[in-house]
Amino acid sequence: MEGIVYGYVRVSTHEQNEARQVAAMQKFGVAEENIIVEKLSGKDFCRPLYQRLAQRLRPGDVLVVKSIDRLGRNYTEILEQWGMVTKQRRAAIVVLDMPLLDTRQGRDLTGTLIADIVLQLLSYVAQTERDNIRQRQAEGIAEAMERGVRFGRRPLDLTEDFRRTALLWQDGMISSRKAALKLGISHQTFLRRVKQM
Repeated sequence: MEGIVYGYVRVSTHEQNEARQVAAMQKFGVAEENIIVEKLSGKDFCRPLYQRLAQRLRPGDVLVVKSIDRLGRNYTEILEQWGMVTKQRRAAIVVLDMPLLDTRQGRDLTGTLIADIVLQLLSYVAQTERDNIRQRQAEGIAEAMERGVRFGRRPLDLTEDFRRTALLWQDGMISSRKAALKLGISHQTFLRRVKQM
């Protein structure tokens, strides 16, 4: 019995475009309704759409990804997921950018060994790349802070209207909620700004 071919597409953020991966899935022959697009980091496999897809896989099904880093970027977890899909679920995996990583056809011992080595190498590269990105981000933030760049929200200017309203509140003339309403801000924002005075 022929299994279902699923395509798993992942980008790290909502701003990133998944079109290139989706086009690769369609070119491979994955039906549009079987292409799962997830917009989450590949740091681990705590991704709801991937988890649902993994649970859905049956013997004979095929899971297609564009490249190994689209599956994930955690070395150990990639290897665990690969084993779970191919051994426990008895589904196949196809990595489009690396034809050696195609478990659909039966392989001899040498072919299996080469695929395992390639998988481990690519998984290692994916995690190393993620670690390097995080290190560059941390270095960039530290350098920016040394230059005096401030992160987070800019402190808001306290207008004269705010000061008058805050004094009314401090004198017990109005409640903090009425003061916030009068100023057109939230109650929490009003209380937070009063502390800045």
